[in-house]
Amino acid sequence: MLVNTKEVFENAIKGKYAVGAFNFVNMEILQAILETAEEEKSPVIIQCSTGAIKYAGEDYLKGMVLASAEKVSVPVIWNLDHGKTFEDCTKAIELGFTNVMIDASSLPYEENVALTKKVVDFAHSKGVTVEAELGVLAGVEDDTQNSAQIYTNPDQAVDFINKTNCDSLAIAIGTSHGLHKFSGEAKLRLDILKTLSERLPNYPFVLHGASSIPEQFVSLANANGATLKNAKGVPEEMLHEACRLNICKVNVDSDLRICFTAGIREYLNQNPNDVDMRKYLAHGKKYVKQLVKDKMQTILGSSNKA
Repeated sequence: MLVNTKEVFENAIKGKYAVGAFNFVNMEILQAILETAEEEKSPVIIQCSTGAIKYAGEDYLKGMVLASAEKVSVPVIWNLDHGKTFEDCTKAIELGFTNVMIDASSLPYEENVALTKKVVDFAHSKGVTVEAELGVLAGVEDDTQNSAQIYTNPDQAVDFINKTNCDSLAIAIGTSHGLHKFSGEAKLRLDILKTLSERLPNYPFVLHGASSIPEQFVSLANANGATLKNAKGVPEEMLHEACRLNICKVNVDSDLRICFTAGIREYLNQNPNDVDMRKYLAHGKKYVKQLVKDKMQTILGSSNKA
């Protein structure tokens, strides 16, 4: 069933767990996410970037999501990931998204406030919740690209939330987009997160760029022809700790890409004469389900919380 974030995040804060926000662009990954959420009895967020919407097509996405969400009993949030304009967000709301992210973090502070408030006012009139962003993550993923990391300022975050009335806030504490999140020792600014959690004890924060880049899937992909050199994600123990400090939404995209592709590569390498797409896509889907299940059980703590 499709819902917005309000009650889901309230429950996450009370229960000290986070909800996984998994990106998808096709039927197999969407099926894998929702089937696993149902099996794990976990609330879940399925999300698309503007690039994914352009790739799959609005009508196809809407049809897949509405048909799939009706078949599961757990709460499902359909989120627009990194909407950049007011029009991005209004189009998503009209399409049926139940939460939208307006990412104006690259704009000057007052412009970020103004655009976010405009989106919030419109979305709330439609029963849709809004995620905003303060601070800038480094890295490249889909339509998101930044070369510098700018950490979220706690004082500014409090002011921003009060001025915009956004329902959740994506913060920058050291994560980054893409496959290569750290060149040296992995480090998250959990001190910033702790300060935010103390200042805003019942407010939901969001962690972007939070793929852990599991070595087992990187190795599997490389063993079957990929060249994912020096891929490095966020250590799972750090993510686990963050999920106990008001991080209510954890974005996962790169991990899904790696394990899905690794599964397809493995199947085709083992079955070079097979051209049945159903078989190799199902093999990739199997690994996506394995990954999502592991996230829900061991990192997010969201299993049996629906």
